[in-house]
Amino acid sequence: MKKRILSAVLVSGVTLSSATTFSTVNADDYDTQIAAQDTKINNLTAQQQAAQEQVTAVQSKVSELQGQQATLQAENEKLQAESATLTTEIQNLSDKIVARNESLKEQARSAQKNNSTTSYINAIVNSKSVSDAINRVSAVREVVSANQKMLKQQEEDKVAIEEKQKENQAAINTVTANQATIAENTNALATQQAQLEAAKLNLQAELATAETDKAALVTQKEEAEAAAKAAAEAQAAAEAKAAAEAQAAAESAAKAQEEAAAQQAAAASTTQAADTATAAAPATTSEAATNNTAVSTTTQAAAATATATTTRSSNASTAAANSSSANTYPVGQCTWGVKQLASWVGNYWGNAAQWASSAAAAGFSTGSTPVVGAVVVWGGGYGHVAYVTGVQGGQIQVMEANYAGNQSIGNYRGWFSPGAVTYIYPN
Repeated sequence: MKKRILSAVLVSGVTLSSATTFSTVNADDYDTQIAAQDTKINNLTAQQQAAQEQVTAVQSKVSELQGQQATLQAENEKLQAESATLTTEIQNLSDKIVARNESLKEQARSAQKNNSTTSYINAIVNSKSVSDAINRVSAVREVVSANQKMLKQQEEDKVAIEEKQKENQAAINTVTANQATIAENTNALATQQAQLEAAKLNLQAELATAETDKAALVTQKEEAEAAAKAAAEAQAAAEAKAAAEAQAAAESAAKAQEEAAAQQAAAASTTQAADTATAAAPATTSEAATNNTAVSTTTQAAAATATATTTRSSNASTAAANSSSANTYPVGQCTWGVKQLASWVGNYWGNAAQWASSAAAAGFSTGSTPVVGAVVVWGGGYGHVAYVTGVQGGQIQVMEANYAGNQSIGNYRGWFSPGAVTYIYPN
């Protein structure tokens, strides 16, 4: 839909040639004066007709541009409505997927704890009759069938949410492109309208018969031409700035990745030193109890992990599909900046406010504890996301784009308290 609009319209033909200066004639030579005046009037009339044709052409281009603006705005409103519907559908599917994951994990833990396979065999062996055994076998079969249906529905919902996420991201990108086109067209419209006004004023100036009126119109013409020139220069400056920002964003992405890696290495070094100091100190009774609890928890988690291998493998496949190195988000937006810094982030997670639910559906863990290397998500409206590079008490440091009008990636806030946010943790 995006169209490049011509930023300038030829209006030079509108400029009428100055009236021919005639030599002073003898006061008695009336015929000569009348003939000269008739020639002057005929020339001005012909020039007026030619100028009016060009003014009409310029007005037609202005009307066409205004129509395109209205069309783009209508398309944006439609796409935003579609995106809102898709957001609701994606959230519902995400909730279902997360709920099923929890159900499957709980079944795996229960099976590990109660040794369900042995229980099923004992139930069949201890049947009171053949009929009783058949009934128990049917019951077991129904349980297995229900689990298989749950797994099948889980896979179908994951495919559906991925398709909806891609469709939603395409709508978001189109809206962003349309907004850029509307901004360009607004500058072009201002330029053409200024040029049109200059053309009209120039025509009026040439047709004015009184010197005082002509002088006033010439002044107005000069002001209109100055406004047209300023509008054209503003448009050129805006296009140059947009190109420079796009180039700066690409260059800063690599620099931001290097800075993030350096900060992560520094944070890891500090954590390792703290762990070494803690390991060297004798453990208190409370610490020993905590360690015993951690060992017990780890053992239980390992048993549950062995049973839930199929579920995690499916999540890993989905995460791998979403973690393509390509960046499908609009350049300069906060989502684009985080994807540049964290390649594991999915390509079709939607607006920033949708990222937490999209990540959970893709198998990533979320929470409220800040961690270096995690993605922090602010909700509300379109939302905002950033990449965590430092954690200190209740404060964090982040690398981000589209903060305070900055389209490139950088650390614009230093240490700050993020407030009520959600963190997405890499697997």
